[in-house]
Amino acid sequence: MDDIPDNHPLRLAFVTSATDHHDLPPTRAEVAVVGRSNVGKSSLLNAVAGQRGLARTSKTPGRTQLLNLFAVDDGDNDLQPSSAGTVVDCPGYGYAKSSRADRNRWQDMVDRYLLDRDGLVMTLVLVDGAVGPTALDVEMLDWLRDSGIPFTVVATKHDKVKSSKRTRRRRDLAAGCGVDERAVVWTSADRNVNVGMLRGLVRAWLT
Repeated sequence: MDDIPDNHPLRLAFVTSATDHHDLPPTRAEVAVVGRSNVGKSSLLNAVAGQRGLARTSKTPGRTQLLNLFAVDDGDNDLQPSSAGTVVDCPGYGYAKSSRADRNRWQDMVDRYLLDRDGLVMTLVLVDGAVGPTALDVEMLDWLRDSGIPFTVVATKHDKVKSSKRTRRRRDLAAGCGVDERAVVWTSADRNVNVGMLRGLVRAWLT
């Protein structure tokens, strides 16, 4: 993964939430964020945007239950998704305390969005770096490959992996995800590890 550091916050503004992608406004270019319900999606999105309270974080997994759309606020547009790039925070998958019906409904919502959303240019698949890819992560990655949807694996919680184990964990996580080790973006929202790199990539995808 090429290092594209970007120390300028990617300012985002909340636009709307929806249970169906057809209810989202059209976009010029969009990046989706998916991952398990406790992988740290909201924390990483807040770090990339440099806005602590942008995406709702909670100690209780499963709080994100809608497609939440944010528009890039660069000061030169009117925050209309048709003219600004957008980011969508998707409901997390695998929240065990929710009902099977709810889990199936959220997954169907995300699947239909990823398959049919015009303007979607990249999907960030967040994988817990301290745990490694779960069966659900592998299932999502295989589905994205089979569906021809471009994706990038982002490993979260870099700071939770002991320094003595990081080299092997990088290798094992990439192998488990079926991608080249150099293609994985390792991050930590808490310690600001590679947040600038990820921000630069998102900005480039939305340009």
